Amino acid sequence: QVQLVESGGGLVQAGGSLRLSCAASGSIFRFSTMGWYRQAPGKQRDLVAGITGGGSTNYADSVKGRFTISRDNRKNTVCLQMNSLKPEDTAVYYCSLQAKYWGQGTQVTVSS
Repeated sequence: QVQLVESGGGLVQAGGSLRLSCAASGSIFRFSTMGWYRQAPGKQRDLVAGITGGGSTNYADSVKGRFTISRDNRKNTVCLQMNSLKPEDTAVYYCSLQAKYWGQGTQVTVSS
């Protein structure tokens, strides 16, 4: 059974930073591709950043240069460092394991 628990969301002014964390249970974590997705009201859920078990990363064009995804396979955690936040980054952010298992989501609100 895989469980994902996100933390670190909140309210921040434009230009600020937030760090999201996701703690995963289950022994398959270190072999799995992890991702951060986000969903704004009335919009579909989109991939923000992904990281493979070997550490290769990919980012949505809208966050390149501002967001950084990282993982710690010893602690079964994956993080998303978000800098230079913009109001359009406002969404519920979800942690995912292999796009199959999902966390409950954490709200990120960026005020202008």
